[in-house]
Amino acid sequence: MESQSDESEEETEAEELEDSFVNDDIEFDENSTAEVFPVESFDHTSKLILLDDNEEALQQKTSALPRLSVAKIKSETVLSSDAESSDATNGEDWQARPASPDYPPEYWQVQRLIKYIKAGNPTATIISLSSLRDFNLRDKFVQHAIKDSSGLEVLLNILETEESRCKRAALLVIREVTSSPDISRSLFNMRGLETLVECLNDPSRELKLLTAEAVSNICKIKKARRAMRNSNGIARLVDMLDIETATHLHHPSEGAETVFDVARSGAMALWSLASSSKNKEAIRKAGAIPLLAKLMKSKNVEVVIPVVGILQECASETTFRISIRNEGLLEEFVHCLRSPNLELVQFCAKAIYMCAEDEESRETVFRLGAIDPLILIIQDPALRKNKPLIAAATGAIWKCATSICTMPHYLSKGLVDLLTSLLEDEPEEILVNVAGAIEKITRADEENCALVKRAGAIPPLIGLLTYTNAELLVNATNTVGELARDAEARAEMEQQDGFRLIWSLLKHPEPTVQASAAWTICPYVESSEDSGDMVRNYVGGLEALVHLLMSEDIEVQAAVSQAIAAIAVNVENLAIMTDHGVVQYLARLAPTPRGDNDLLRRCLATAIAECCKLDRNSGEFGRRKAVSPICSYLSSSDPLVHRAAAKALCALSSDARNCITIHQCGVVPYLIKMSGSLDEELRNSAAGVMANIRNLALSTERVRLM
Repeated sequence: MESQSDESEEETEAEELEDSFVNDDIEFDENSTAEVFPVESFDHTSKLILLDDNEEALQQKTSALPRLSVAKIKSETVLSSDAESSDATNGEDWQARPASPDYPPEYWQVQRLIKYIKAGNPTATIISLSSLRDFNLRDKFVQHAIKDSSGLEVLLNILETEESRCKRAALLVIREVTSSPDISRSLFNMRGLETLVECLNDPSRELKLLTAEAVSNICKIKKARRAMRNSNGIARLVDMLDIETATHLHHPSEGAETVFDVARSGAMALWSLASSSKNKEAIRKAGAIPLLAKLMKSKNVEVVIPVVGILQECASETTFRISIRNEGLLEEFVHCLRSPNLELVQFCAKAIYMCAEDEESRETVFRLGAIDPLILIIQDPALRKNKPLIAAATGAIWKCATSICTMPHYLSKGLVDLLTSLLEDEPEEILVNVAGAIEKITRADEENCALVKRAGAIPPLIGLLTYTNAELLVNATNTVGELARDAEARAEMEQQDGFRLIWSLLKHPEPTVQASAAWTICPYVESSEDSGDMVRNYVGGLEALVHLLMSEDIEVQAAVSQAIAAIAVNVENLAIMTDHGVVQYLARLAPTPRGDNDLLRRCLATAIAECCKLDRNSGEFGRRKAVSPICSYLSSSDPLVHRAAAKALCALSSDARNCITIHQCGVVPYLIKMSGSLDEELRNSAAGVMANIRNLALSTERVRLM
């Protein structure tokens, strides 16, 4: 009974081996010197055993493949007990291991195939790898089986051999398993990326293609992107974009299709690498832009999509945007907006959104007619379900909104109503873009505030102030600030309790939100007649505003200083802020504008000028040594800084000690020059400073003569 059981086990194992070796996808080279064992030659008693140590002849024959072990297939009915003992001793315990309830059968089958790969000649290795591909290589259990049985190391070793068929089969497996971040990270830790970079030098286009696709998966890891840059892998990927003949662009042949496949895989890898700012510069320096421009003009959509993906990622860099504009790629982006391929349209709209940061690019895109297809995308009810496409289209409209306002027919045809319809029940990415577009439209012309109000945009805009997305809050508060200049819109926002929400955003942890909230307070306070009383109604609002002057963010400091200047027009509010220490905070900031930040200088000088309306504050600024820094502002090249500094010095010079300090700083020559300015406010302020200095001098002289 025991012998019958042993024979049945041998027959079962032989049948499993025969099934695992069947693969119709492998093509064998007729001139190859490798031993080929056709599947038909197996019978049900055949068994794969490891090479014994005493079989030196076959070892010498396969010594040309140092990293590939060799297996020998013996068609013998009866196996010796010594061979079975050797196989059990040298092999792993995985054959006798009972199936775990946590692992499916595929886990153990894959581990068995990895064992065959380790112990196979080139032909057996190819067959085993092909059988491995019959499994779902994206399944986590299959990937764990490969990793647990040291299959990744074996695959990398195969890539270092000279057997192109084995390398191809290994790359097909690597391409699939690297879809898992864990496998990609493990391969990277094994220095597998360096092996793959070397494979990019292989003359075989197919190997290059498969290698680039694997690199594309691995380079989703940050460390891998840096390693590719340091190993000169980016330059090799850029070389893959070079198409050999220009005729392939418009007349693709059978050979051209392979060239395009290589270019596509190279572009996909570069797309993954382009998420790093340093890699973007490396891609540009490697000469990728002319090659990308060449591929953009092709009719192969599968190539154009990753090319546009690279360009829209790299367009965040100023130098890249200039190169894109010089290569005429903006025209290609606009042309592709009318493509039937929605994915291509989405990436082109995103590329326009990124490039439109520059005014010249924005004007070029507008002149080429990009607005009409973008509006058609938003209007199409069928496309409303494609949220990434709508987000890209609204983003491009946001960046071009200033140019759109120069053509009134877009606004008259209901663009504002169309944008307002997207302010509710949409992803935050779309809401950010729509709020930004409305803000640009209202800023371009104050009369557009009436259009926004009639479109019913104010209630949803106020509703956006309750979100947590920082970028959305910034755009929403900026839009509310622009609308506050219109009396009717301001009244409706007050009914919606919008400005209470604006004041509450001063306590938001994000500096950009704090700055936008402070900027929004300025037009509201400046435009409202009873703003003084309303500001005091926000309990703790003035204290929170003054304490924001301690922020380390320059934008917050500038915005809060300007808001303080607007609020300080009301003497009661100024007294409250003085009690909260506004003078000491402003005096502390006066000497510290970093670099040539003229915006901060102008806002600080304006706030100091308004705070000096309380007599005691002028002397307090002098005691805190804020006068000399203000004098240095007159050396700025910005005329707005001159006006604010002169106004501040005029207010500070009401204190006699400050007059002496101003005179000692040597600003009188600057003031004499500014007294002839065409700016009336600057001229009057400069004259006022000199008048105060002269009056002090005359008073001193009279006292001395008495």
